[in-house]
Amino acid sequence: MRKELDPTSIESSELVEETFDFWFRDREHIRSPFPEYIQPKLKQASIERFFSWTSKLQDEAEKEITDYMIGERFEEILFETALELVQTEDEKLTIYYPFMPRIGDVIEASDENNGKAGTICDRSILKEGDRTFMKVVIDTKTENSKWETRFEIPA
Repeated sequence: MRKELDPTSIESSELVEETFDFWFRDREHIRSPFPEYIQPKLKQASIERFFSWTSKLQDEAEKEITDYMIGERFEEILFETALELVQTEDEKLTIYYPFMPRIGDVIEASDENNGKAGTICDRSILKEGDRTFMKVVIDTKTENSKWETRFEIPA
């Protein structure tokens, strides 16, 4: 058995801890999509599901699997599990689209928004044909008004 697939090995522990460290801590350009209140249960459940998956791998598949594939599968399990643990639709949006703007984010004034700064107060997903967009509503406190824009979500 590959060491990364063995729940008792140092290599599997390192894979798991590096993944949690990456996704649970905010960094300059990456914010954690996982609310703090689910993180302890998310850790436990995703580890259990990952090693349940690894225990079912056939010998032939185990020989062909790469480190990259192992890491990708663990992240998939992490995100799938998180979707079951969060309580709101907005938290689900954050998990589905971790790099998109979030409620509470500040939008700075620019030429693109006619010089209107504000804070995102709502967001939703729109579909137009084969294209998907995230619509955000921005509250401009200084003008006591709201405006909206949208961002295309890559397929």
